[in-house]
Amino acid sequence: MKILVVGGNSGTIGKTVAAHLSKKHEVITAGRNGGDVLVNIESAESIKNMFEQLDDLDAVVSCVGAAKWGAFEDLSEEDYYVGIKSKLMGQVNLVRIGKEYVKAGASFTLTTGILADDPVKGATNSAMVNNAIHGFVRAASQELKNGLRLNAVAPGLVEDSAERLGDAFPGHTPVPMDKVAAGYVRSVEGLRTGEIIRVY
Repeated sequence: MKILVVGGNSGTIGKTVAAHLSKKHEVITAGRNGGDVLVNIESAESIKNMFEQLDDLDAVVSCVGAAKWGAFEDLSEEDYYVGIKSKLMGQVNLVRIGKEYVKAGASFTLTTGILADDPVKGATNSAMVNNAIHGFVRAASQELKNGLRLNAVAPGLVEDSAERLGDAFPGHTPVPMDKVAAGYVRSVEGLRTGEIIRVY
């Protein structure tokens, strides 16, 4: 397969997923500051420009998206738009725009996380957008044409981030990186669509 991994050049999860998929497939990485192609997922025009540089994609995997952390009482309306513009609409637009450029039967895999189901202190923005993406995946997957598939992978606290972020996730057991990568492989190489693949 020819697979685009957005965030595959830099992010903790993205680099692992890209490396794992590249064992069997041709992987193209995209990112804001590096990769085989550049993209700013907060810009629909940038996403369109990225897809116009690529062809014959069998799969698009997104491992990107920011959200604002902070106590609920301190978050402003603008703070919420960080997650809405980046993690939510950035990934929605990868599908909305990308569906016109990928091959028939291609798949899209988005990234959410355990905060959709088990939010921790300061994670209101992340929990909100993760759940919104889950709703988008379930609904949009039913309307995609040309055999296109759409899933989301929702990882827990991953091992490679546990030392840096562990204090923010009290009581959470870190998930091995191989197990996280396997969730993306299930989405890309499998037959499922409209699924939230939880890797906790």
